[in-house]
Amino acid sequence: MLIRGTFVQCAESSKLDIFEDHLLAVNESGVITHFGPGRSSQAASLLSGQGPSAVLQVPEGSFVLPTFCDLHLHAPQFLYQGNGLHLPLLEWLNQYAFEAEKRLDGDPALARKVYSRLARRLKENGTGAVLLFGTIKEQTNLILADIMNAAGIRAFVGKLSMDQNSLPTYIEASAEASVLAARSFVETMHDTFRHPRIVEPVVTPRFVPTCSDDLLVGLGALAASHNVRIQSHLAESHDQVNAVLTERGVDDINVFERSQLLTPRTVQAHCTFLDPPSLSRLYESGTSVAHCPLSNAYFSAKPFPLREALDLNVKVGLGTDVAGGYSLDIMNAMRQAVMVSRMRQGSNILDAKHDKSVAIDWIEALHLATRGGARALGLSIGMFEVGAPFDAQQISLWDPATEESVGALDFFDAEDKKITPTSLEKWWCLGDTRNRTGMWVQGLKLDPFT
Repeated sequence: MLIRGTFVQCAESSKLDIFEDHLLAVNESGVITHFGPGRSSQAASLLSGQGPSAVLQVPEGSFVLPTFCDLHLHAPQFLYQGNGLHLPLLEWLNQYAFEAEKRLDGDPALARKVYSRLARRLKENGTGAVLLFGTIKEQTNLILADIMNAAGIRAFVGKLSMDQNSLPTYIEASAEASVLAARSFVETMHDTFRHPRIVEPVVTPRFVPTCSDDLLVGLGALAASHNVRIQSHLAESHDQVNAVLTERGVDDINVFERSQLLTPRTVQAHCTFLDPPSLSRLYESGTSVAHCPLSNAYFSAKPFPLREALDLNVKVGLGTDVAGGYSLDIMNAMRQAVMVSRMRQGSNILDAKHDKSVAIDWIEALHLATRGGARALGLSIGMFEVGAPFDAQQISLWDPATEESVGALDFFDAEDKKITPTSLEKWWCLGDTRNRTGMWVQGLKLDPFT
């Protein structure tokens, strides 16, 4: 496959790259084999003898961007997205989250319906890679994995592990039973989804309050022996932090660390109550953070110290945290991340703390949504580089045939109708699903864009 046109990426945190008239080649395995100027000798060689139909020409007014990565999404909670956000975290879990998860575990037809719609919405929103929390029951998580695989989404699926502090009807019998169930899920996933393996299992202790020490130690050993990713929640809310400290006598970061669950393969959601020394421990262990600004506004008493984490070189990406967050759109998560950081900076100014700004800008947020999330997942996507899988989305700002702007965008001057930092910032602020006209994962074009 050959694609020619304008490409945009944020391979580095504060750097926006706009590649005008570039040619990108993708082989049958979905891997980029060439990326360079469209008028180079190498491009001429690749284009030689090719008919017009063999080259996808990105129209004027459009560009190709890496797909978004969502590092934290509770798939079964999509069932009640947009509801129940009036309660504290632990009450919300009992009243809404556990009940929804239990319901899908008991109704495979409903699970298939919910997860099919979720996959469709993810593609509409440009999410090509997603880290998913599932439910307790293996079969329900296999349904989730099957649907994501069929949809072509790069999905990392976690079967929940929890042996305490849950509903009596939604809990695993013991630490031993929970570890065995997690092992069965990991091995079944590896046997079922082979080549290309865009769907993978994730070891998923829900969070420390619902997992005994024996369970956490067993899951750490399982993840190490099978070399699989790990996900959980860390230092999310005041009530959760206090509950762990009361029960275990130490903070949850210590519990995860002694259980071998802070690794380069680990993504921890939230981390809002971590101080700089604790963030340094995440960096030293290679653990990544899923920053979920919207759900933090509902369930955490403080925002995540994003700038401090980035300055310490902690790997950070963005998460929607449906249904603790009500939006599946990573574009909203980008905007919310910038808003929260600016509010933090405003507080610093009022408190006469002027040493260094803690605000981030839209380019840094775009990096977090693409390459930042990919790094957290240990993937080489999120940028256009030879040897990387081609995961991308096509964005349209205006229609060259009608000269009309697309969606919520408005361009009034002819000079505005160029792919520049100015027009990209407008899209970043105002764009929505109407601007998305194509999407590929591992080189395959996905429905509904085929």
